[in-house]
Amino acid sequence: MLTGETKDELLACCKRLKLSRNLADNSGLVEAESREEYLLKLLKLEVEHREKSRRDRLLKAAGFYSLKTFADYRFDEVKLPSGVTPEYLADTRFVDERKNLVLYGNVGTGKTHLATAIGVEACSRGLSTGFYRTANLVNRLSEAKKTGRLGKLMTAISKLDLLICDEWGYVPLDREAAQLLFQIISDSYERRSVIITTNLEFSRWVGIFYDEQMTAAMIDRLVHHSYLLLFDGPSNRVRNSLMRKEG
Repeated sequence: MLTGETKDELLACCKRLKLSRNLADNSGLVEAESREEYLLKLLKLEVEHREKSRRDRLLKAAGFYSLKTFADYRFDEVKLPSGVTPEYLADTRFVDERKNLVLYGNVGTGKTHLATAIGVEACSRGLSTGFYRTANLVNRLSEAKKTGRLGKLMTAISKLDLLICDEWGYVPLDREAAQLLFQIISDSYERRSVIITTNLEFSRWVGIFYDEQMTAAMIDRLVHHSYLLLFDGPSNRVRNSLMRKEG
C-alpha cells in the first residue's frame, strides 16, 4: 500500500511525464508475479484509460444532438448500394477509403439516426467527427466570417476525418452562405468523408443554392466518390405515433 508521501511523489512524476493520475491510482491495485508483469499491466491500464478518454473527447466534440447506435437500428427499409452492408457502415471503412455517403429519403425515415450511429462508431474508433445541422453550420460559417474567425473554423473542420451535414437543403441559402458551404465541400474533396442526409433529389439542389454552376460543381465533388443510400419507407415518427394510438 502506497504511503501518502510516496503517492504524492508518484503523482508529481506522472504530471511531469504527462501521464494521467489514473496510473498512480492503479499502482496499488495491480497484482502480478513479477516486476515486468506488474509494469506491463499498469501500462496497459494507462493505455486503456487514454483510449477511453480520447473516445469521450471525440464524442463530446462531435456535437451530436443525441447519441444513437446500431444496436436498435433496422435496415429493412433502406436500399443499400452494391458493396455496402450494415457491417461496412458500422466498421466506418468508407472513411478509410475517403468515400462519401448521401442518405436520401423522406422525412422521418431514419436518415439522421443512421448518420449519428455511424458518427458515434467513428468516434469510438478514434476518428475525429463533426455533426452539424446544415443550417446551423452555415450560420456558424457566416458569423465566423463577420467576426474574423472564419479561418479558425475552417481549420477546425479541415482536421476532421468525418463531416456529417444533417438536414441538407431544408433551408434555402443566400449567395454568401452557399459559397461558404461550397468551400467546405470543395476542401473536403478526397481529403475526408462527408455524410449528407437530405430529402431533396439532386435536380432540386439548385433551388437551394441558386447558382447552377456552383450546384453542379458541388454535386460533382460529392458524388464522385460516393454511395447513395435510399430511404423509401414511411415516416418512423408517424408510424410510431399511429402504433401508440392503436395500442
